[in-house]
Amino acid sequence: METPTALVIGQLTDYLRGLTQRLDPGTGWYGEFLRRDPEGMRACLEGIAVPPWDVLESLLADLPPGPAAGEETAYAAGLRAAAVAAWDARPGGARELRTLLATATGQRTAVEEALNALTARLGATADPARAEALSRELAWTRDDALRARSRQADLRTRLAALGPLPAVPRPREPEPAAAPSGRPVAGGPGAADPRAVRRGRPDARYDAPAQRLPAQPAAAVEPGASARAEPGRGGAVPRGVARGAFVAELLTLRARGRGGEAHALLCEAALWPAGELPKLAEELGHAGLAADWDTLLWETASLPPGRLAEAAGALADAGRGADADRMLRQGVARPAAQVAETALALGGAGRDRETQGLLEAFVRLRTAEEAAALARHDPHWFTPRLLRAARALSAARHRDLSHTLRVSGLPVA
Repeated sequence: METPTALVIGQLTDYLRGLTQRLDPGTGWYGEFLRRDPEGMRACLEGIAVPPWDVLESLLADLPPGPAAGEETAYAAGLRAAAVAAWDARPGGARELRTLLATATGQRTAVEEALNALTARLGATADPARAEALSRELAWTRDDALRARSRQADLRTRLAALGPLPAVPRPREPEPAAAPSGRPVAGGPGAADPRAVRRGRPDARYDAPAQRLPAQPAAAVEPGASARAEPGRGGAVPRGVARGAFVAELLTLRARGRGGEAHALLCEAALWPAGELPKLAEELGHAGLAADWDTLLWETASLPPGRLAEAAGALADAGRGADADRMLRQGVARPAAQVAETALALGGAGRDRETQGLLEAFVRLRTAEEAAALARHDPHWFTPRLLRAARALSAARHRDLSHTLRVSGLPVA
């Protein structure tokens, strides 16, 4: 007789098998996973491992679009959540999660180092063809970083559900005395996978539902450093004071070599109201923390589409159009559905310049087939804008996209 744990995991395994039977094993993400990590994919299909959410979501993205796509994604997410809870509750589950978390942390570090190296190489090249190749590789390495970060966050969330997380840096809460505050896991490709970029990589995942970690209390901190707060929540701390305390704490953490806590602080700042970003940029620049502004932009680029569009608009309004453009370019590594949401949010806010910049980056860095997938979200709105973006790049890019749109049955006139 099957145990409740086996039944729950079996449900996910049966669903995953049925899902892959609807997919072409030679194309899309399913084909990529089979080529990149056949043993890991087999382990998931046999119920030996729980698939990472980004793997499951990518497989769902391979399905033809339809009105029930959102319902199926929610159903799959529910199955995985139940299976994860049962899997992690097994004897030795916490130990396994800690091992996987250590591996994921190392992978994230490696891919972020690769990002820095590629950025330096891109800045040093004067050859247009080489620059385009490096730009493409850089965009997909950013996508790899999103995958690595997502898996790390997923594992930390799962560990938190089992109890305390020893040796894991956590965001710190304000002290009462201070001013109050208002990839690779089995079944998926490696975190750094530039080979997949060069072959025209399919859509990658962004974030699993409810993936962001909650703030957790930690050890007491230095007096005054904890006076930061998220501006605009209840008005407990004036915004200028909050920004000043944020920069002061960040300087302290950097001076003491506490990079993990500094990064957690930047992740919190990415959630502040969009209008705070330009002012934070100024204060970080004045404090000699320009590299931290780059990190904050990167974290902001991973926010949900609506928040990303708001942030880009705020930066553009403040005269930081280059920062807005850079943040949007970082966002084009997301799944086409999320790029579509971002573009529609920008368009709805009358941000034509930012909309066109986002679509130009998408057409430059993604395949014509992926651009057609983007257009399907609203053919009459996207098609002329994508064609205009392609024409701005080159006549050849415009011809390729026009042909792909016609073959896909989308309007091009």
